[in-house]
Amino acid sequence: MVVFWFLLIALVVVVAAVTLAVVGGGESTPLPEAEPERLADPLPVARPVHRADVESLRLPLALRGYRMADVDDALSRLGAELAERDSRIAELEASLAGAHATAVGGHRRLFDEPQDTPPPAGPPAAPEEPEK
Repeated sequence: MVVFWFLLIALVVVVAAVTLAVVGGGESTPLPEAEPERLADPLPVARPVHRADVESLRLPLALRGYRMADVDDALSRLGAELAERDSRIAELEASLAGAHATAVGGHRRLFDEPQDTPPPAGPPAAPEEPEK
């Protein structure tokens, strides 16, 4: 029976403490708003993005997952970098293909053009046998 009274008194004390803390057991001003967590080390703006930049990128967490604005900014930047590199690769491949076609075409012209010297004669003709 003593344990019951002890638990009842402890429960009343805890409920009273929580009630005082929530209702107004201190300052009457509410807590200030917490600063939202921002991306501390964004992708570099002054130079192209390198693999190490992407590997070290840590997006801040929000209430449910990541902050959408930071994720969208990072993905947009990476998409733009990839598109720029893809167009540069396509440009270089086209340039290389053109140079290769010119080199192969020029090489063929050397052999296709007639030369001043007559072509070598075919295999020597077999001597004709006298008729019997």
